[in-house]
Amino acid sequence: MIWYAALVLAVAAERLAELAVALRNTRWARARGGTESGRGHYPAMVALHTGLLAGCLVETGLAHRPFVPVVGWTMTAVVVAAQALRWWCIRTLGHRWNTRVVVVPGLPLVTGGPYRLLRHPNYVAVAAEGLALPLVHGAWVTAVVFTVLNGALMAVRVRCEDAALAAASGGGAAA
Repeated sequence: MIWYAALVLAVAAERLAELAVALRNTRWARARGGTESGRGHYPAMVALHTGLLAGCLVETGLAHRPFVPVVGWTMTAVVVAAQALRWWCIRTLGHRWNTRVVVVPGLPLVTGGPYRLLRHPNYVAVAAEGLALPLVHGAWVTAVVFTVLNGALMAVRVRCEDAALAAASGGGAAA
């Protein structure tokens, strides 16, 4: 269980690094006329992601979930792959990547990197990580609850993001 706690804490540290990048990118975007959309759902997103990390530790601790090697190691690989995809997204979007929906008017849509393959690759990474991280150590309740709530939140988030991108590009289709 100690190594699992270390994994969850490493993911938490990665999230803090993301927030630092997002804060820097928000300043960059606002200096260029960027505006934020979807402020209403952002606190729910923060709470859900914090709950994921806490749920992983609480469920495995209280329910004494065992580590099942075939599932645990497979899910660990999925967690690592999700991190790689997320940082590929961050690298591809550069200053435009954010945890918030902040769009600078007039910038073209990014179509390189993972965005040439998927419309919203960062959200694929979030979904994969949210399912896999709890399952590394058998926290299946946390995996199910996060996945259901994240699906509902992503429906709101993707609509918000697509609308903001369309408005910033003059009404064209968002990608």
